[in-house]
Amino acid sequence: MSGVEFDDDPARIDRDRVWQWLSTDVYWAQWRTRADVEAQLDSAWRLAGLYVDGMQQGFARAFSDGVALAYLADVYVDPLVRGQGLGVELVRFMIDEGPGAGFRWMLHTRDAHGVYHRLGFVAPDDRFMERPERRRLETP
Repeated sequence: MSGVEFDDDPARIDRDRVWQWLSTDVYWAQWRTRADVEAQLDSAWRLAGLYVDGMQQGFARAFSDGVALAYLADVYVDPLVRGQGLGVELVRFMIDEGPGAGFRWMLHTRDAHGVYHRLGFVAPDDRFMERPERRRLETP
């Protein structure tokens, strides 16, 4: 596809578009407030955007210790450009073409295991544990 580019310039991220995607289109983030999303964008170790003809059509966020570990989060590709391998390339850009190429990467997904397997992600080994989320209760 012509006119496709990947960029990790945080100033280029269309925050309104990302907010729209995360607040309406995905199962994992709809509980977040706009302030939550803004805080996550502001504190991200790396942000990556997928742009088609200059318009943002995808997004990924990572946080990291900057030395050995990174967590991939909020990977999203607009339905208008899905099915062309751009999501795989966005993740490849994030994990293989940046400062964390040699890191141990982690993520959670409910429905995209095949995509991540293609990029080298596997089930965690016996050293990995997690504490499930305890989402804060909203007060009226």
